[in-house]
Amino acid sequence: MAERRIGVAMDFSPSSKKALRWATDNLVCKGDTLVLLHIRHHRKDEAKNTLWSRTGSPLIPLEELMDPPVRQRYDMPEDPEVFDTLSAVARQKELCVVIKMYWGDPREKVCDAVEELHLESLVMGSRGLGSVQRILLGSVTNYVLSNASCPVTVVKSK
Repeated sequence: MAERRIGVAMDFSPSSKKALRWATDNLVCKGDTLVLLHIRHHRKDEAKNTLWSRTGSPLIPLEELMDPPVRQRYDMPEDPEVFDTLSAVARQKELCVVIKMYWGDPREKVCDAVEELHLESLVMGSRGLGSVQRILLGSVTNYVLSNASCPVTVVKSK
């Protein structure tokens, strides 16, 4: 079987952590590449943002992100739960785990990542907004479901 690239949209919220757990328990197999997509809204580092505004960061191997100074350089949240989960799954299932960061509108950037990275599947969490909240606030999940070029699995938070 050829290597598959499975994406997980990760904003470090409880719903995205649940989506990560679901993907690692139910979807990824030995030899797959698990790609975490992390989109930043704000522009803390203008030079980095300008450099990577269209293409995002380089693919960052999990091994590099285990180093705290590297996480700081990329402004990656400190979340031992996520990094411990990723390390354990990478060892147990013999996965390649990489992180790709983008800056901008999460709806567009997730869909761009699916195309750019040739993802075979995407898993993302849902905060469980009611229908009125989705209409007023917009929904990243709804947008991605309608526009992504690969199958999308939505893991509900409840």
